[in-house]
Order: sequence, then C-alpha cells, then structure tokens
Amino acid sequence: MTASPEYIALSLCHHMGGKTFRALLDHFGDVPAILAAPADELQQVRGIGAKIAAEIGAVDVADVARRMGSWQENGVRIVTWADDDYPPALAQMADAPPVLFVRGQLPSRRPAMAIVGTREPHFVSIERARNCGYRVARMGGVVISGLARGIDTAAHRQALTEGGQTVAVLGSGVLNIYPPENVAIATAMIERGGGLLCEVAPDAMTSPAALVARNRLITALADVVIVVETGTSGGAMHAVRFARNQGRTLYTFKHWAEGNKALIADGVRPLDENLQMLDGAC
Repeated sequence: MTASPEYIALSLCHHMGGKTFRALLDHFGDVPAILAAPADELQQVRGIGAKIAAEIGAVDVADVARRMGSWQENGVRIVTWADDDYPPALAQMADAPPVLFVRGQLPSRRPAMAIVGTREPHFVSIERARNCGYRVARMGGVVISGLARGIDTAAHRQALTEGGQTVAVLGSGVLNIYPPENVAIATAMIERGGGLLCEVAPDAMTSPAALVARNRLITALADVVIVVETGTSGGAMHAVRFARNQGRTLYTFKHWAEGNKALIADGVRPLDENLQMLDGAC
C-alpha cells in the first residue's frame, strides 16, 4: 500500500493517542504494516484492545484522503510530527498528537503565556484576563488559550485589540468552532497573524474528553500558565495538572474562588495586577 504519512497517521489518530500510536510503530515498523496486521497481532501491542483493533482494520484510506482534500480546500493545514513546523514543545510530549490541524499560524513569538480560567468569571477576573492579554501583547508575546467563554475569550479578545498574536487550541474541529458565538473572534485571530489548532478532525464536534485533552497542548505550548479564576473542579484544574507534569511555571491571582485558594495553598504563587509576584520576586 502506498499512501502519504499525513492521511495514514490521520486515519489512525482518531482511534488512539500518540503514545499508543508510537507503540504500534515500534512494534510494526511503519504505518502500512500496522494497517495490514491481523487483529490478534494488533492486540499484542499495549493499549490495543479488540475495539481499537477492529477500527484499525476498518480504516478506509481513500475516504480519509477525500476528507483531507476537502479540509485543505477550506483552509486547514495538516501538520504531522514528522514535519519541520511541528511545534518542538509538543514533539517532546510522550502523548504528542500524530497530526495537528491548523488554520492560520502556530505560535511564533516568545514569551508564550497560557491564560485560562472559568467560563463564568466574576467581573474582576474578566478585567484581570483582559489585563493579561494586554500585557502579553504589549511585550510582544503570544496569548494561548482555548477560545472558551469567559476567561479565554477575554484574553484572546484583548490580545487582538492590542495587535498581539493569539492562538486557540480547540476541543472541537477548527472548522466547527465552539462555542459558536466565537466564530467572529476566531476569524479575527486567523486574519491578524494568530490561529486555531486541534488534534481532532477539523469537522468534529466537541466532546468532554477532547476538551480535557486539549489542555495539555495549551500548557505545553506556553512558557507560563496563568490561572485567572477557577473552582476546585473547574476545567482549568486540568490545565494545572498538565502544566505541573510538563514543568511549566504556574501563577494565579488572589481571589475568593475556591480553586484559586487551593492553588495558592498548594504553592502556586499569586500575581498582582501588574503580573508581578506578590512576594516581590521577579
């Protein structure tokens, strides 16, 4: 079988994570051998059960190639982990996505700061998120977030207002913007030098699992992660967990939200309104 690595990887990455995909490559040597393997042999690889083995056996490469062509016609760029422009910070991850789908540009500036938090913030936190977006843009950095309602949207929007680069990592497809009311801001991000990226199919709907998983990409792309406001069970706490595992620098703000209190009690250092640490350190 002959096929480009882009759509072969694409045809498999919907069925498993990057770590399992690597295990398959280590076992079989290349993607055509994976596709040709019988189900019982596929299941010898750690992480491959009967369901995933059946899905691999049912891969229709021609259909994947057709879909890929349609996505590219709609402005989607397909970046595999074998490509030179695959972000180095993601390539270092054990569970790096085999394929990224990109509209616009990947992050190209430093510092890169992830600004995350609740979808239902207090107005004080909205102002803090805007201030973060303003300051990052003014220092020539890039704002990275998830385009969600609330904190994410405020940070993205302010970065755009200041002429900065801002990039969103989606839990839906880059051709299926979620939430839908953020289509206009997503378009502005692309037009002004930023972009959108995801690891799911460009036309995929959002899902709870994808929303959680995208946090590891948000934090991996960033040098610093700022949690503006969160509850103890908020989605931003997933970003905190990923950031710690990746060795990223974490900050938050003093706030009455229980998540912020818990983070500070656990050693996350608080920022003041100028984004300086409250203990006076730099």
